[in-house]
Amino acid sequence: MGTKQTHILKVQQAGFLLQAALLSVLLCAIQHVASDSDEVVLTEWDIWKSNHGISYDELDDMQRQVIWEENKHIIEDNNQGFFMGMRPFTMAMNKYGDLTRREYQVLQGAVIDSQFVKRGKTVSGRRLRNNAQKLDALFVDYRNMGYVTEVKDQGYCGSCWAFSTTGAIEGQIYKRTGQLVSLSEQNLVDCSRAYGTYGCNGAWMANAYDYVIKNGIQPTNSYPYTSVDTQPCYYDSRLAVAHIKEYRFIPKGDEQALADAVATIGPITVAIDADHSSFLFYSSGVYNEPVCNPNNLSHAVLLVGYGSEGGQDYWIIKNSWGSSWGEGGYMRMVRDGRNTCGIASYALYPIL
Repeated sequence: MGTKQTHILKVQQAGFLLQAALLSVLLCAIQHVASDSDEVVLTEWDIWKSNHGISYDELDDMQRQVIWEENKHIIEDNNQGFFMGMRPFTMAMNKYGDLTRREYQVLQGAVIDSQFVKRGKTVSGRRLRNNAQKLDALFVDYRNMGYVTEVKDQGYCGSCWAFSTTGAIEGQIYKRTGQLVSLSEQNLVDCSRAYGTYGCNGAWMANAYDYVIKNGIQPTNSYPYTSVDTQPCYYDSRLAVAHIKEYRFIPKGDEQALADAVATIGPITVAIDADHSSFLFYSSGVYNEPVCNPNNLSHAVLLVGYGSEGGQDYWIIKNSWGSSWGEGGYMRMVRDGRNTCGIASYALYPIL
């Protein structure tokens, strides 16, 4: 082969190599674009599942997405009303976004008509008023006073009653000793069934108090929370750090007496009607659900204070759904003297 032909062949080979290199670069670019496209087409549903570590098989995924989409629509509708000045609070999608109504009711604890629940001794509303007038407290927030432990998370277990109970006892221990000790909700879930509680299926808080009166309660660090009610009772009286003598109810439906109790006693155990999507997805603002039923008490929370904003009075409640719910795990609920959501229908506090 001549020198000229060899040169031409080398030029052709170089051209082929260049074309191959360009094609390789082009394919990589196409793959990169395709990869980017795959990321772009991830739906909000896919992103929500990924953020919360949730996965389903194909059929369940379709059914859960329908539920999630319905909840998303409710949230967006409420927030549109908020930005138009028609709603006083915002809502946001959270980890409960794909729960059915029945599953949400299990999470709350139980839906029981408060008109038929057994009550204990009731404190005098007049005595509470006399004590409160000496303080004349327009604002009370026990979070700023050392009475309240960190926001806890009950998980997918209807054990809100245990968190509401421990929260009030924690506050009274701090009031007496100056020491804030986290008490064990799992101790109550596992060990108080003989007193009329039902583990993850709900309970009235007075029954939990009855258990603590007879037995005492361990701290969280020696009896950690597991969010299940299938394990045996591991209570060890030698490790108990809290005991109470008795408890008192606030006069039923009396918001003034409830405010007086908060101001003079400390955090109060309360039950409310939370059986609404607006509560489940509450995010910020002063909660005001017009169809709340003061007799349909479905969820237990801890009342830790009250205040006022823009002429609107509100309660401050601590929930047990983690700090990502609501305002860092808390809610401001309208306080208008009408026993909103039954907040004064079943309210009580422990006596050390």
